[in-house]
Amino acid sequence: MVFEDVLPFLETNHRAVVTTFRRSGAAQMSIVTCGPYDGGVAFTVTGDRAKLANLRRDPRCAILVARPDWSGYVVVEGVADIRWSDRTDPEELRIALREVYRAASGHEHPDWDDYDRAMVKDRRAAIIVRPQHIYGVRF
Repeated sequence: MVFEDVLPFLETNHRAVVTTFRRSGAAQMSIVTCGPYDGGVAFTVTGDRAKLANLRRDPRCAILVARPDWSGYVVVEGVADIRWSDRTDPEELRIALREVYRAASGHEHPDWDDYDRAMVKDRRAAIIVRPQHIYGVRF
């Protein structure tokens, strides 16, 4: 299965569970809101979250995107492309965070300046899961 096959599903379903790996190798799962962006599945995370620390150490991850009633899902396994203040130009990061918001919410933010300030304050990172393996049911 290729990314283009699941793109319509990802564009209309935004609830997901992302799995990263702890230092011990154990899985760490989190609920996120996501959307397709830049050839992968993207979400944002605040700078102090375990999933960001895990991804910085080991970028392997999986994201399960499900319908609201869990009747169908798509799993994207891959590696995380992390766009964060310590490794991304500030303007590039600002644009990426806005684009991920649009992809995950399906609409524009009512006050982009306020959004930008909140992203800086939270030390938000944009995470794009680059697909290596895709599977699912009833998508």
